[in-house]
Amino acid sequence: MFKKKDVFFTTLEAISDNLLEASLYFAKGIDSPDKLAEFAKVMKDYENKGDRYTHLIYKELNKTFITPIERDDIAALTSALDDVIDEMEACASRFEMYEIGSMDAHMKKFGEILVECTKEIQTAMRMLSTKKLLAMREHCIRINELENVADDAYRISIKEAFAKIKDPIELIKKKEIYEKYEAATDCCEKVAHTLESVIMGNS
Repeated sequence: MFKKKDVFFTTLEAISDNLLEASLYFAKGIDSPDKLAEFAKVMKDYENKGDRYTHLIYKELNKTFITPIERDDIAALTSALDDVIDEMEACASRFEMYEIGSMDAHMKKFGEILVECTKEIQTAMRMLSTKKLLAMREHCIRINELENVADDAYRISIKEAFAKIKDPIELIKKKEIYEKYEAATDCCEKVAHTLESVIMGNS
């Protein structure tokens, strides 16, 4: 079905590699207030790197007549992957803006889930490049399962925050950060749904 691995598959793999590397750094988080600026900057660097890959794919789409899969699928997958790193970077920036110098148990749980999601995404990108479309489905399912775990973690974190945090400003800060974590896992699920569409259209 596909010929040799081309610029689209190579770049999608590079995006997934960058995403996993970013999530591993993100999951480590911070353990002191004096590291907030560095934490936010490194995540911004990952986002900028992802943006360069994204622009490359769009540039190639504009000048390539025949693509290995549907042009719309390539664009949708690229956009979905970009959304994941965008949400992680947005979350990291709020640590700095709100001066939250340590991670609680809920944040660490979200970080672990994101690492597992991006590992599945990276594997799926390799399978897309090597025509293993049907085998890719199990990784899509796993991402969906992880997103469900994240949904549960989000509900628990919000419930605990409202029960234990008395300062309304602190409550707002924590709530928004939890929301950003959950949004990042939602974006991972969007990647899985996009890959499912690719499977159905090319199997």
